[in-house]
Amino acid sequence: MEWHETEVRVRYAETDQMGVVYHANYLIWFEIGRSEYCRARGFSYRDMEEKDNALLVVAECYCRYKSPAFYEDILIVRTNVGEVRSRSIRFIYEIYRPSDESLLAEGETLHLVTDANKKVRSLPESYKEKLLGDVATDEEVFPDNQAPR
Repeated sequence: MEWHETEVRVRYAETDQMGVVYHANYLIWFEIGRSEYCRARGFSYRDMEEKDNALLVVAECYCRYKSPAFYEDILIVRTNVGEVRSRSIRFIYEIYRPSDESLLAEGETLHLVTDANKKVRSLPESYKEKLLGDVATDEEVFPDNQAPR
């Protein structure tokens, strides 16, 4: 599995009085990792929205916290695609502190593809091709005629 890595530095505003990162910031870092992953694959969210009327709406998110991050820590957000279905994409993440080789958090987000009118639609084929790689498709995950569409 090929991870895309994005470096972030913990800012003061992301911490509490003790210098510990507030939990919701991990979801923001997931978004940073996801955006950079897409850019590394040759497109941006803006491309999807403006050129193809395809928006990625967060339907589910999960984060398991393993160890705290602190003010001024340099972190690596590792991002990959867990699966691509006809109308959804699952991204997976790890947040890692290289200075002590600690895995701080891991998680995933599930995104539905919609149009500007918030109607669920199929993911344009060009993005599916850019996102895939070694990722399982509907046909590989589900038996014939049972994959959600």
